Amino acid sequence: MSGTSDGPAPAADLVGPAITHSYDTTSSGTSQPSPLSDDPPLTSEDGLLTPPVDAPSFAMSVDTPPLTPAVDTPSLTPSVEAPPLTPAVDTPPFTPAAGPQPVSFGAAFTAAPLAMAVVDREGLVVTANEAMGSLLGTDVEALAGKVAADLLDLSSDARTWHAYREVLRGRQAKLRCTRRVKHPDGHSLWVQVTVTPLPEAEKAVLLSVADISARRELQARLRHLQMHDPVTRLPNRTLFFERLSAALEADTYEESGTGRIGLCYLDLDGFKAVNDTLGHRVGDRLLAAVAERLTHCADEAGHGRPTTPLVARLGGDEFALLVEDSTGTEQLAELAESVLKAIQEPFDLSGQRLSVSASIGVVERHAAGTSATGLMQAADTTLYWAKADGKARWTLFDPERNAHRMTRQALSSGLRPAIERGEFALEYQPLVGMEDGRVRGVEALVRWHHPQFGTLTPNRFIGLAEEDGSIVQLGRWALKTACRQARRWQLERPEEPPLFVSVNVAVRQVWDSDLVADVAETLAETGLAPHLLQLELTESAVMGSAGRPLQALQALSEMGVRIAIDDFGTGYSNLAYLSRLPVSVLKLDGSFVRGFQYEGTDAHPNPADEVIVEAMIQLAHRLGLTVTAECVETSAQATRLRRIGCDTGQGWLYSRPVPPDRISELVEGEGCRK
Repeated sequence: MSGTSDGPAPAADLVGPAITHSYDTTSSGTSQPSPLSDDPPLTSEDGLLTPPVDAPSFAMSVDTPPLTPAVDTPSLTPSVEAPPLTPAVDTPPFTPAAGPQPVSFGAAFTAAPLAMAVVDREGLVVTANEAMGSLLGTDVEALAGKVAADLLDLSSDARTWHAYREVLRGRQAKLRCTRRVKHPDGHSLWVQVTVTPLPEAEKAVLLSVADISARRELQARLRHLQMHDPVTRLPNRTLFFERLSAALEADTYEESGTGRIGLCYLDLDGFKAVNDTLGHRVGDRLLAAVAERLTHCADEAGHGRPTTPLVARLGGDEFALLVEDSTGTEQLAELAESVLKAIQEPFDLSGQRLSVSASIGVVERHAAGTSATGLMQAADTTLYWAKADGKARWTLFDPERNAHRMTRQALSSGLRPAIERGEFALEYQPLVGMEDGRVRGVEALVRWHHPQFGTLTPNRFIGLAEEDGSIVQLGRWALKTACRQARRWQLERPEEPPLFVSVNVAVRQVWDSDLVADVAETLAETGLAPHLLQLELTESAVMGSAGRPLQALQALSEMGVRIAIDDFGTGYSNLAYLSRLPVSVLKLDGSFVRGFQYEGTDAHPNPADEVIVEAMIQLAHRLGLTVTAECVETSAQATRLRRIGCDTGQGWLYSRPVPPDRISELVEGEGCRK
């Protein structure tokens, strides 16, 4: 086969080597005799240069180099030293007379290494050169009269066929395309076809064909390197998304198959530790070994099925197995289970035995209406669930769980703007004295009036606010609003004992803000006395406090602010801290109080609950602390708490959280006395 060519050779290369004469000519085409010589001019009847009769002839052929005399060449007369041949000043260049040329264009066409053919307006081959016959593996004579489009497969593609017809009709200047043709000996080759119109008088086009098989092979090798991971030899992220996008095109899944698609997205657990302790070389070997096992799992899963799952390395220690035309979640579950078992088998690498595991997110759904981005987001979310659930497992995508995650994400992104827009409000739940039933104080509880999800309680967004740091801004707003309201109640009822207000404080507020300064500024701004403010922190936040948190709590206590431990009994319950922390109040978690609700029913109460609550109350009193019981819902519970010495109660028995004006009504009407 011939080599590759990018196009027709230039015209100068087709004629042959130029013949450069060493002398100048006149416009008549005769040579000028030397002024020192009597030799006749070198002329002929047909205007061609011929030597004189007595002079030896110079036979010139196409391959003869130009006759260029040396600068000091002597004249033809030995006895006279002739000067160099110098043309006259105004002598025009030599113009050969009309007649046959040394090399014809027909000969150049025939001998050209580029495959060419002349095609008439009907698309039939008029003539072709030897290179065309060699390229197509047939005799040149046999090409005459053949349909050129059939020889080069120009009619299989509608767009190419239309453009080719337009060139034949003279409506388009040129066509260049790439085709794959079959050689008679069985192999295929890639050619670049160029169709160029000849002058109008010829009523034909020139068809030139260049073999670009070597170029295509090089491009294929380069693409393979570009689309595959050098460590594992697996398809990389680029090729994976190319295949995924193609699989999700409507034409692909509507023609045949199940119309479904599945994805196993996995991540090695603890791979970073391997890199950090054993080095990246061992880590790369581990990745290559994992790739081999994944490929084996994919081959087994594809046995007897129309397609084999595509295994790709997406980056780092992340791999994906794409299942086209999946049959349902069971198929993906089996594949994920086999992958887990394969990876959990120990790896022997350079004398080292390594054991790793993987977490896998599994997604399987209809291809219709699914985008590559949406599928990968679902897989990534499910992979996160697998890791959060304990790693070394696979987890199937759950739409309801994902909806909760999406809601959580929407809430998280809208927290800070909601504070600025004033979407938060405070409701207050009374803290009632167990002995007399009077309202002693209130706990401020934040509510988010979300424009989309309605009114949200703290358990829906406080955790999010702590994660992104907006709890500092929200907590500062809640503190000022609650203190301002407590002061307003005090001014409205100057003759009654003032109500204290209890505000929840997150541990991040202590670390990320100057809580002491915020409290001092708020009290000064609202005019509320420090002893009428109670700050609630969870037991897990207070127990173990040291450094800055402990200093802040001590400073607040010295200021006169009361400190309460919320949900006491459910966290660390390190009683030693109670003697060292500046705590004023213990709030017993509602789980202990709920154990009292069996009284008055057929169920027997749990005596352990009452013993534990009574012991904590006695301990708190011995330490000089007051006790508040949460979640008091029945009169029987209130009675038993009063009998064992609980100071205050809080719960639906007295009131649900209500707006500020309802607190005023409860206090004035003594609505909380039970």
